[in-house]
Amino acid sequence: MELYNSFTRERAALPPAPAAINMYSCGVTVYDQCHIGHGRSLYTFDTLVKYLRYRGYDVKFVRNITDVDDKIIARAHQSGKTFDAVVRENIGFYYRDMAALGVNRADVEPRATENIPLMVAHIEGLIGKGYAYTVEGDVYFRVRSFPAYGKLSGQSVDRMLEGVRIDKDEKKEDPLDFALWKKAKPGEPSWPSPWGEGRPGWHIECSCMSMKHLGTQTLDIHAGGRDLIFPHHENEIAQAEALTGKPFAKIWVHHGLLTINGQKMAKSLGNFITVQDALAKHSVNALKLFFLSTHYASSIDYTPEKLADMEKGMARFRNLLAKAAAVPGPRFSVSMDEVDFLLDAKEKILAAMDADFNTALAVGHIFDLVTAVNRFIDAGRTDDYFEGSVHLAAKFLREVLEGLCGLVLDEPSAGLSAEDTALVHARVQARAARDWKRADELRDLLKARGIIVEDGKAGQTWRRG
Repeated sequence: MELYNSFTRERAALPPAPAAINMYSCGVTVYDQCHIGHGRSLYTFDTLVKYLRYRGYDVKFVRNITDVDDKIIARAHQSGKTFDAVVRENIGFYYRDMAALGVNRADVEPRATENIPLMVAHIEGLIGKGYAYTVEGDVYFRVRSFPAYGKLSGQSVDRMLEGVRIDKDEKKEDPLDFALWKKAKPGEPSWPSPWGEGRPGWHIECSCMSMKHLGTQTLDIHAGGRDLIFPHHENEIAQAEALTGKPFAKIWVHHGLLTINGQKMAKSLGNFITVQDALAKHSVNALKLFFLSTHYASSIDYTPEKLADMEKGMARFRNLLAKAAAVPGPRFSVSMDEVDFLLDAKEKILAAMDADFNTALAVGHIFDLVTAVNRFIDAGRTDDYFEGSVHLAAKFLREVLEGLCGLVLDEPSAGLSAEDTALVHARVQARAARDWKRADELRDLLKARGIIVEDGKAGQTWRRG
């Protein structure tokens, strides 16, 4: 299996399974509810971990929670709530959204505030080596003392300096230096340190928590959004490698950004969509299929039309499984090697996933398989090979769609009651059995209930009438 390494700018081969792999992903800063960009990140890396384990890797996955940060302090001041109340409320929202998306918790989900003594010790080590300095209770990292700074983002220090606003009253030795420890202001949360009461900077949190909870100074995989490459991940590398003298991460995996109708998501533009907002309009399956249908490293544009297409895609999966369920069970089992079209589809799907976790290509192969199985069923054979092949194909589709992608294939269709869902599926089964009279009766019954069913190349779909 290969993954694109943002550091080397080429694909990197993973060691053969069943190797142990440790992986870290930057988590959320709990000052607000998760938006769908967070949702993409959480779901994408959760699915990557599932796939690695499916392929036989022993994965330890750590994803942090940033629970002390300038944004959280600002939100507490704006809302009139205490700092602790803002953190507690938004951690609750975070886990609610993860549950709604069906995203598993990481093996370890450390909070920054639980690891501050470790960060203080790390900063002391950097000061002792001359990579950091104190100024009136603040501690800064000397960027120019680390010659490799900029190696992840591909920027030179001089080029970075061109984009930095220089404040004449700045306490730092160099405008590029970044904060490792911030002196506490009145009313702010703080912790003791050799430099006085204060709190850690954002970047030092991830360096310390990843190495501690993965038990290594060199991570196998560090994951996050492309927007974090600079300065966050660049700073993580500098402050980790300056102290340990070892490479901080072997492979850097970054997902692309998410836009709304071609625009950057922002509350000022009125297009800020939370996970809960999206799930109020679309099924969780449609949202997940939307994420899967674009390569993780590419940008992705959210539109209502695309989500509607994803709902139709989910209908194709469900309709096929309903047709397959209507086929009698075989008296004799059939193996994957005996079904050419199924073996070919499996090889293509796994090859796509192994080649830089290309879920978009894999989804295309899955839909090709759906088409192939539909044609196979429509051929109308009744032998054991036919029946066994259909049921084996349905089993494999469930394994991929439910086990790896986390889609829920047996839940009531989005917007339908359990009774309406049963009628929709009954009509699929009637058509599969060529019972056209029963299919027409069910169509009329659904229409009377305000549900219009339509038949097309993709199978049966429905909409509100």
